[in-house]
Amino acid sequence: MNILGIETSCDETAAAVVADGCTVLSSVVYTQIPLHQPYGGVVPEIASRAHIEKIRHVVGTALRQAGVEIDAVAVTYGPGLAPALIVGLNAAKGLAMALGKPLICINHLEAHLHTPFLDEGTDPRDLMPALGLVVSGGHTNWVDMPAYGVYRTIGQTLDDAAGEAFDKAAKLLGLGYPGGPVIDKIAREYAGRDHMRFPKGRPREGVSALAGLPAELCVSFSGLKTALLRHVEQNGGAEKLRADGEIPRVVASYQEAIIGALAERTAKALARKPYKALVVGGGVSLNSGLRAALEKTAERAGVKAMFAKAKYCGDNGAMIAGLAFSRRNLTGEAALRTDVHPSLDVG
Repeated sequence: MNILGIETSCDETAAAVVADGCTVLSSVVYTQIPLHQPYGGVVPEIASRAHIEKIRHVVGTALRQAGVEIDAVAVTYGPGLAPALIVGLNAAKGLAMALGKPLICINHLEAHLHTPFLDEGTDPRDLMPALGLVVSGGHTNWVDMPAYGVYRTIGQTLDDAAGEAFDKAAKLLGLGYPGGPVIDKIAREYAGRDHMRFPKGRPREGVSALAGLPAELCVSFSGLKTALLRHVEQNGGAEKLRADGEIPRVVASYQEAIIGALAERTAKALARKPYKALVVGGGVSLNSGLRAALEKTAERAGVKAMFAKAKYCGDNGAMIAGLAFSRRNLTGEAALRTDVHPSLDVG
């Protein structure tokens, strides 16, 4: 079964054709990073306009490169930025109706948990039950996967996502956008030297109860960001820190705190039941320090760690098309009638 997947939840216009859930026949991604760099973050209106301008070319290229007849059209309908999601959903609806093919609406977060299985010979069903971790610019979620295609959030960030915490730190320190790759590079170069102590994302007492989730599986990066801001202000600002050669130490310590928080919560989640695998998806999963920490965490728990190939870590159409082979959140008339769901949750 050949499925066309369309993804426009944030600042990537993406389309791909995937056969039988895992074999990627084509994958085309137009990134808007240069458009948003002057603002230090994604501007929804700019993102929406760019999707409108590029989606026809991106989808057409993906179809031509695949060179096969498609059996269905899949698209992200949430979560994400509403103006961006609308472009992809409407394009997918029109294409499905024009071609007389089924439309399948897919949850963006769940699709990230399919990325480790793209272009792999592993059957996802053989690794269930699994613990999923979606770690990206907009989301940080721990997901219980008792069977393939079954998802339940068991932990999450209570404020900023990990990727957002990286981006805000980079903006404060004048390192540019997106911040994650820059911070990871600086932290690698600083490895092995002394670090500062930053708070490791523990939520305030009782806050996690509002989300109906156990505190031990939730994180809060607001305190970490505040600690960084105070350190910068108390030491003369980012320019003074740069002149004193302190930026690498600050950056490496800040990243260590984020990674420590994620690894600690993951270890606690893995201890809750006998999982076979840790499945990690999302753009922040590219971070080398995080990958190393999670590999050690999985090894200590006696489970297999599954990460996506680098080209599938960010938002892409292949994860949408791949998951649609076995997971159909909405199909048929319900899919054609649905609107976007910017705040869609897992499950």
